[in-house]
Amino acid sequence: MTIPRIAGPADPTACVKTRRASLKPETPCLINYETTFNTDWTACWPKPTSCGELWVRWTQARARSRRPLPTACGRHAPAGAHRRLRRADALIAPALAGAPRGAALREALEAKGVPVLAVTDREFASAAGTESPQGVLAIAGVPRRSLAELGAALPARPRLLVLDGIQDPGNVGALLRAAAALGANGVLAMPGTVDLWNGKVVRSAMGALFHRPALSCDWDALDAFLTARAMPLWGADAGGDALDGVTAPASLALAMGNEGAGLSEAARSRITRRVAVPIASDIESLNVAVAAGILLYQLRA
Repeated sequence: MTIPRIAGPADPTACVKTRRASLKPETPCLINYETTFNTDWTACWPKPTSCGELWVRWTQARARSRRPLPTACGRHAPAGAHRRLRRADALIAPALAGAPRGAALREALEAKGVPVLAVTDREFASAAGTESPQGVLAIAGVPRRSLAELGAALPARPRLLVLDGIQDPGNVGALLRAAAALGANGVLAMPGTVDLWNGKVVRSAMGALFHRPALSCDWDALDAFLTARAMPLWGADAGGDALDGVTAPASLALAMGNEGAGLSEAARSRITRRVAVPIASDIESLNVAVAAGILLYQLRA
């Protein structure tokens, strides 16, 4: 079946009014929201009952597209998103819209030119996809970042955090947050690490993704990047040198391994020193984000 395309105007509610009358109710259409949502053609079933439902359906459809857009949920995320992402749109639930903090957030978003759509609680819950959403959600295009741009922006004594196959989105978000708080200049996700723009990662990072560069790369690209800058790669490992007896070099990349398996063979073959946080003998290990926070603080420039 050939799916007809309808070019959607900047106001998504107008799509309901301009929908082709000749389409049968069961016929899907494609609505172009590039001017509003900064994305490609996105599948949407006709006859949404409200602008909120239309937005929700687009949000759900994005998860099935080849280039999904990140959702930043919570009061901290949209404030950073509108400053850092290519384009952001916000969705606000009634509970937050009626609160002083929600009104202030909406005013700030609108002052920055971010479209804000007030929807019902049911519509918001469908779009947010979390059990206890905070009442505000932003969606935008993923920033295009590269190793070349990261390298050009590094200071004289840089610190980088390398994520080696870390799979839990909550841990990755906490690592991004710790890296931003403790002076890391960027985060590099190696193969096997969860998508940095996974919804739970974005929420757990609490806005850190919008303030520090974070990108995925492979080991060959990392090798070239570190070699060009004479930057050693250290690895966190329980059998490494005790942290309290270590002096950090001027520039440093620190690798954190998988939650269960630790550093991969690819990482172990590249690291020049292993370091460890001394802990009580009857405790097996620390959470990877907790360990990274301690290491980054001790090894700060």
